[in-house]
Amino acid sequence: MMLVVNFWQEVVVMRHSYLVCYDISDDKRLRKVFKIMRGFGDHLQFSVFECQFTPADLVRCREALRAVIHHEADQVLFVNLGPAEGRGERVITALGRPYTNMDSPCIVV
Repeated sequence: MMLVVNFWQEVVVMRHSYLVCYDISDDKRLRKVFKIMRGFGDHLQFSVFECQFTPADLVRCREALRAVIHHEADQVLFVNLGPAEGRGERVITALGRPYTNMDSPCIVV
C-alpha cells in the first residue's frame, strides 16, 4: 500500500489502475460478476473492466467476486497498471474492430 503525505499532512491513499478480466463458465454467475464490476469500474469490453482501486477497494472487489464465482471453473484476473495519478491520458489501441467507449448501458443476456 502506498501512502502519500501532502502539504497539509493529510494521509492520501493512492489509487492504482487495474484491468480486471474474467472468464465465467455459467451465465447466471457471469451476470452477477458483471453487476459487481459495474460498481467498481469502467466497462471496456465484454469481460474487461478498468478500475481505479485504493487497497481497500481492491479487497472489497475481490471479496465480492470471491463470494460469487465458482473457484474450480471460473477465473478473474487483476492486472495492476500502476498508480492512477500522473499517468497521463488513458491510451487504448485496438486490433480488428476499433475500440469504442462502452459508457452506454450494456445488456448481458
